[in-house]
Amino acid sequence: MPYIKTSRLTLITFTVDMMKATLSGANQLKELTGYHVADGYPMEVYKIERFLQYPEENEWEGIIIHNKNRSIIGDMGFKGGPDEKGGMDLGYSIISGYQGNGYATEMASAMVEWGLNQPHVKKITASCSNENIPSIKVLRNTGFASGQRGRRNLLGNRYRLILS
Repeated sequence: MPYIKTSRLTLITFTVDMMKATLSGANQLKELTGYHVADGYPMEVYKIERFLQYPEENEWEGIIIHNKNRSIIGDMGFKGGPDEKGGMDLGYSIISGYQGNGYATEMASAMVEWGLNQPHVKKITASCSNENIPSIKVLRNTGFASGQRGRRNLLGNRYRLILS
């Protein structure tokens, strides 16, 4: 994933060194990157542990930096890159203190634009809980159209949106 800059955010690759620093604590991540780490980050450590096991997927994963205060406020990515049919699944999280300000929509728009311009990518999907109305709004505002309800999994029923 390249360095992507929007009006309020910068999206950069979440490297293995950054992941290891994140697991060691906010001070280590700040020392490595030069960015402040906002309270509440990271939200989901299990994702970092998975990416450390599969470092070849990291080129599709990134962190979200708030430009004005130079803080890491979330992460995003395409969950390992395109599958054999050219599909990628967008995932993201923004810490609670920055939610509700349009950052997720700004990030998702930039990621979708970049993703659809990658070789072999034909469609992008995203899924979220049926109850996650803010995330459904982000995806719809980014151009995703309603798809079918996804299969039930550990997180419960999923709502899938598709953009191609």
